[in-house]
Amino acid sequence: MMTNRSDQRLNYLVDLLDLVVREQVGESLANVMQKIRRLAIERRSGLPDAEKRLVATLQDLEPSELRDVIRWLSLFFDLANAAEERVRIEILNERDRKSRNHGDPRSESIAAAISELHQQGLPAAEMQRWLDQLKIEPVFTAHPSEAKRRTTRQLLRGIRQVLPDIEASGKTDLEQELVADLTVLWQTDFIRPERPPVMSEVSRGLYFASTLWDVVPRIYSELKQALGQTYPNHHFEIPRVLSFGTWIGGDRDGHPFVTAEVTRETFAKLRRAAIEGHLRMYRKLRKQIVMSDQQISSEPVLRERITRCCENAPELKDKLASISELETPRQFMKMLEFRLERTLDSLSQDQPAAGSYQSVEEFRDDLDKLHESVQKNRGRRIAEQYLQPWIDLARTFGLHFACLDVRQNSVVHRRCLDEVVSLQKSGSQVDALDFISSGTPCSIDVSQLSDESREVFETFTLLAEAYDQWGPESIGGYIISMTHSAQDVMTVLWLWRTAWLQQHSEGRDVPALPIIPLFETIDDLRNAASILEELLTDDIYQQYLTETDQRVQIVMVGYSDSTKDGGYLTACWELHQAQKQLAETAEKYHIGLTVFHGRGGALGRGGGPAARAIQSLPHKSVAGRLRVTEQGEVLSERYDDPVIAHRHLEQVFNATLMVSAGPRQDLDPAWAGTMEKLSTASLQKYRELIEHPGFLHYFDRATPISEIETLPIGSRPSRRKAARRTLDDLRAIPWTFAWTQSRHLLPAWYGMGTSIRKFVDQDGSTWATLRTMYRQWPMFRALVDNAELALAKADMEIAQEYAVLAHDENASELWEMISTEFELSRGSILMIKDNSELLADVDWLKKSVRSRNPYVDPLNLAQVILLERKRSAETEVADNDDLVHLIRMSIQGIAAGLRTTG
Repeated sequence: MMTNRSDQRLNYLVDLLDLVVREQVGESLANVMQKIRRLAIERRSGLPDAEKRLVATLQDLEPSELRDVIRWLSLFFDLANAAEERVRIEILNERDRKSRNHGDPRSESIAAAISELHQQGLPAAEMQRWLDQLKIEPVFTAHPSEAKRRTTRQLLRGIRQVLPDIEASGKTDLEQELVADLTVLWQTDFIRPERPPVMSEVSRGLYFASTLWDVVPRIYSELKQALGQTYPNHHFEIPRVLSFGTWIGGDRDGHPFVTAEVTRETFAKLRRAAIEGHLRMYRKLRKQIVMSDQQISSEPVLRERITRCCENAPELKDKLASISELETPRQFMKMLEFRLERTLDSLSQDQPAAGSYQSVEEFRDDLDKLHESVQKNRGRRIAEQYLQPWIDLARTFGLHFACLDVRQNSVVHRRCLDEVVSLQKSGSQVDALDFISSGTPCSIDVSQLSDESREVFETFTLLAEAYDQWGPESIGGYIISMTHSAQDVMTVLWLWRTAWLQQHSEGRDVPALPIIPLFETIDDLRNAASILEELLTDDIYQQYLTETDQRVQIVMVGYSDSTKDGGYLTACWELHQAQKQLAETAEKYHIGLTVFHGRGGALGRGGGPAARAIQSLPHKSVAGRLRVTEQGEVLSERYDDPVIAHRHLEQVFNATLMVSAGPRQDLDPAWAGTMEKLSTASLQKYRELIEHPGFLHYFDRATPISEIETLPIGSRPSRRKAARRTLDDLRAIPWTFAWTQSRHLLPAWYGMGTSIRKFVDQDGSTWATLRTMYRQWPMFRALVDNAELALAKADMEIAQEYAVLAHDENASELWEMISTEFELSRGSILMIKDNSELLADVDWLKKSVRSRNPYVDPLNLAQVILLERKRSAETEVADNDDLVHLIRMSIQGIAAGLRTTG
């Protein structure tokens, strides 16, 4: 699909799949499957009656036969994805070899960014300043948008990895193994029988730990190498520029199963993953660090630390007995293993074990001392080849692997505060704002609080314990979703200070807990800068930042909910404006700003190529600091393979450096006015749709939203409330997921066509304006390109099949609105890009979308048939469970075919 090589591999895999299918279901049904594929291709080619015959064939299948057809089509896409990914890996490796042979940096690599900045005149001292500011932190989240089971992913990973070996070995024994694996896949449940518990999701996030462990040292090595080659006469200090965060096990917004106890378990599990990773690193290096003191000296500090550790933990002496005292580096390595094992043991004990690391600084210092000793004694190559990667891993992952964020809704905090105020001032009317403005925490009798508020306070108490037990690096920050005012932040600060002081009666100073307001609606994005200014001028908040030495304020912006609230174009513009204004406010009050980007995988939730997204940001809002969520299937796509993970991270580094330190492009001031006009018209059109009296019914019937909400693919409920459905309490993820399944992909383009048409009608020459904006403004180019991809993946013929399911008096009117807006949006983008078809300038992507469509279509048509049967009043309850399962299978298959969920 990406190349002829991908097509050849896919054809080979499909032949093997056909063999497995004939063995499993018989020749008759296998022949029907081939007929379905032929009719789907004929339908796309426009042959008369092809769709009618295809639908009839699907309708004639028994439920068990339809299940096998859906399974077959789903596996086809899994194999297509595996073939594409394998080719992508090989292309990246080929580019890497070609780059090394020619001595030129790869495009969009770390070396390319440093070389380009040098050519633009950036001096070494200025480069060091940017390095000191550089902090990139991907944050893994467990939103319910990963439709594929981990066991299935493991099997597909094995298939992808074995493909080159089969080609090299003549397809003998390995081919038999591959056929066996395909048979296992056929006989495996594609869908989890029930929702996974939260701790299973934590484990799923750690599934990618081995990939990261391979990639991180390479990132640091390439950064150092590029700096050395580009600035050969300057010594650079490389700070900790990369780290990772996670929400999994900490995000309790609308998630009743994430409790303080679950978060406590998550801290421990993350710490265990880090320590076990370092122990694996020890086992990898123990046969390399074997130098003898009789051949080369070691620094005295190594022996001093071994002796001190033996005094604190006499058991170490027995561990060292088999190693000669003349092999100090080996004994020191053994001490490292001993201390790490003791630190691991401490996770299940009330008190730290003797010899364990009391802080990550101790561990890092031990590694630094070993590195220095080896390097000072003619071992530079040994130190750089073997020990430096371990130091880079320790710098990145510490003893915590990833910092854990905690998130809760502002409404929950307000209810908790109201209860506390009521208990403290019983019988008198006290304003909550006046209460927290006093700045004086009070003692809270937690037993008097409601269950919800008790959980809030216990969470803050747990964070206080975590600071003591795991250290500050283990905590990312406290995120306040749906932040509407400065009081929402001040409430969290008051709760944090109160919990800390209640936990530490000796009066220890309150430490830094980064409090992160999350702005998600259009109105909140517009007010974000003024809310930040109110905080930065508040005496209590200023004092907190000063006392805790916080020089950077993290502010989060939500791409998913803002798009759901205001539509695609308006959300893109308001997000851009909010970040620009936040950066100006932070600069005004002399504090650093980190914008935390709450992006999803889907185009309607801030998805799309990561580098393109970063390059489109206001440069002042980046300034070397980037925090961004990696959600759902994006985790698997970007971090399942080390080569792809490395490419993703180097592109993120490249884009962050270039948008921060690169030359500033002067933009036409009139363009902001143009965007305001486009945004106003787009918002009006979008609100006209979602406020239509029949819209909720249309959404409910013309998409599989009800079935998506019951999918057992995540531990978190799809709605924040269990009450009757409203658009407000529906999460943005199932919202986008449902529109994607029904091939509308509406959240990623609706309102765009009308706004552009209206703007152009005011002055016919403005197509030239929009074309210039597209060529010269990265923000507008990203906005257009992402919408174009969504429109290319959408299919109005298929979407109309879903629309028929709504069949009420409003459905026809709503469909007319949607289909007309689609054509307007499609035509407007073609005019702006001066193209005759979508994706004309991205040939491989256009071919990929087109080649997948004939195989996605039968899944969509089957899903429509199943939805109609399930919703029919005549359906027996006994048959309903089977229908639900088949619909769930179709959802998984369509997600694989489109390579996106929500």
